Formats: sequence, structure tokens, C-alpha cells
Amino acid sequence: MNASPISVFILCGGQGTRLREETEFKPKPMVRIGDRPILWHIMKIFDHYGFKNFVLCLGYKSEIIKDYFLNHRTHHGSCRVDLRDGSVQPIGDSALREDWRVALLDTGLDTLTGARIKRALRHVDDRRFFVTYGDGVADINIDSLLAHHQRAGRLVTITAVRPSSRFGELDLQGDQVRSFQEKPQVGEGWINGGFMVFEREALEILPDGENAPLETAVLEKLSRQGQVSVYRHDGFWQCMDTYREVQLLEEHWHSGRAAWCTWERES
Repeated sequence: MNASPISVFILCGGQGTRLREETEFKPKPMVRIGDRPILWHIMKIFDHYGFKNFVLCLGYKSEIIKDYFLNHRTHHGSCRVDLRDGSVQPIGDSALREDWRVALLDTGLDTLTGARIKRALRHVDDRRFFVTYGDGVADINIDSLLAHHQRAGRLVTITAVRPSSRFGELDLQGDQVRSFQEKPQVGEGWINGGFMVFEREALEILPDGENAPLETAVLEKLSRQGQVSVYRHDGFWQCMDTYREVQLLEEHWHSGRAAWCTWERES
């Protein structure tokens, strides 16, 4: 376990158009698995390994994510409100279990993923940081991922997983990414599952003010320069891109087979 100041950037700003059943009323990271948003599940994965500083790159319906964290204590547990002065006091076993520091950064409604990270970096001094998407969970060993990144000595490490072929594929050679192809029409192989590690210099390839995707404007260019390392994860990984995938994650959670839940579940 790490007690590290390394921040975890989570991309939370997209509109989630393929999951309109849920995202018409809330941002995709706030879609619930069990009684908590998938965003909370993702943060718990990093928290389990001692990473507790989070930078949420917000966009679509950002006010809902802000409200969740600004009122986290009252969302989870009983409380007593004094309407005379507005004070809130937890009742019973309602103490906060998460000792997180969460930056809630508005990065624009129509901003693409690369520009979201670049805008968020203005407010964070980290030379190295994690980046992941706000809709995917895995039973990944975060310590092993970071150790691999340190050994590889490249600007970026991405986690490669093997789901269906509707995602972008990675052309791998050893522990290096040779090319990054976004969502090909045919073929199956390794894809970028999020859970990435970045050196700050990696974002210098993206000009200030350019609204561009992380995947093509940064990862694809750096992979051609031999600066993207790969950490292969053969364990559980699942994104939440469709309503069927929401149901699948719900089934895992309620059946007790939630492989990504490496922390002790509350009773």
C-alpha cells in the first residue's frame, strides 16, 4: 500500500449518449452500481492502494457531481439539521469512511478528453499522476501498475485489457505500444482500459487551447515516439457504456462477485 500524494485524474465530463436511459438526468459517473455511483467504486479502487487525492474533470451536469461530494455526509447516513444556523450533525454510525481530497474542476461542457486533462493540470502541481475514465472498473493492482511505469521509464503507461472488438485496439510489441487505433471496425485484441499513469511532460505534446481527444492527440502521437508503455491486465475489467453493462455490473455487485471490490464491503 502507498501513502502517496500522487493524484488520480478521473474524466467525468462526457455526455454518455449511448447510455441515454440514465444520462438524460445525470452524468454517467453518477449512475449507480448498488447504492453508490460508479465514480465512488472507481475511487475506492485507488483508495485501497493508498491513493486518496482525486481530480475530477467535470463537464456535463457537473452540478450533480459537485452536490454529491459537497453533501457527501448527508447523502450517506442519518443526520440532524439545525434550521436556525444551518449546521448539520451526523447521527449514529454516520461518520465519513473516506478520507479523500477531491478537486471538482469544471473543464467545459464540450471539451474533449485531452483538453480536459490539460485544463485540470493548471490547478495541480503533480509531475506524475494517474488518469482513468469515469465509467470503468477492474480488479487491477494499482501498486503493480505504478511500479511497471517506473521501470519502463516512458512518459505514459496504459493498462491493456481484452474485451469486445468494438473498442479501439492497441498494437503492442513487448512492453511498448507501437500504435493506437481508435475503435476499428473489425478484429479483436488488447484495448486501452483506462487506469493510466502519466508524466506531466506527456501533455506538452498538446498545444495550449487546443480542444482534442487524449486518445489521438496525445496517446497516438506518443506511441509513435516510443513513449507509451503497456501494463497488461488479464483480470476483471468492465466498462459501463450501455444499459446492459449497467445491469451486468449490478448483477456482479449484488451477487457478491464484484471482482473490482478489493476493499472490505460495508455491512
